[in-house]
Amino acid sequence: MQWDVVNLENEKIGTVELADSVFGVEVRRDILARAVNWQLAKRRAGTHKVKGRSEVIGSSKKPFRQKGTGRARQGSMKGPHMRGGGVVFGPQPRDHAHALPKKVRRLALKAALSAKRADGTLVVLDKAELEDAKTRVLARQTATLGWRKALIIDGETIDANFARAAGNLPGLDVLPSQGANVYDILRHEILVLTRTAVDKLVERLT
Repeated sequence: MQWDVVNLENEKIGTVELADSVFGVEVRRDILARAVNWQLAKRRAGTHKVKGRSEVIGSSKKPFRQKGTGRARQGSMKGPHMRGGGVVFGPQPRDHAHALPKKVRRLALKAALSAKRADGTLVVLDKAELEDAKTRVLARQTATLGWRKALIIDGETIDANFARAAGNLPGLDVLPSQGANVYDILRHEILVLTRTAVDKLVERLT
């Protein structure tokens, strides 16, 4: 399918061919959900930790004699029912990551790209380059283009001036083509791909 190509001045300068095998697949919400859950699970630190009864500080001495006090018998002050005692079945450090087949990950990325194209929130940019790293200039250009919360994906490398200027703009993120992922694509209102990014993504996903 043909898609318009614009520059940073919001001028149409040509068209590009988008492969149906990458930008025209069925948008499966279940596959997208699996990919997002997989990504978020991988980034979890898993460092939550509580102390069990063998780890809390305190004496293991019997707090009072067994009989004659009128109180319930106790063998230790570290029990979970005692104040300051250990926690039963509390969280322990662990890895939350789980496996997701490569075919499913590839299909999810195709579905995310296709969803942006179907919604009309896909923009193909001629190139993401600036002569000077001026945030003011890029802010004016993005305002003209109507990009409030946009993800810009470039080729293998990102122009240093563009990345430096974009780093000061809230809601604007820049990634190389190999960093394209389902979660970042879906959480931004606008997906901006350079011509180079389109070629790299088609090469990666076909």
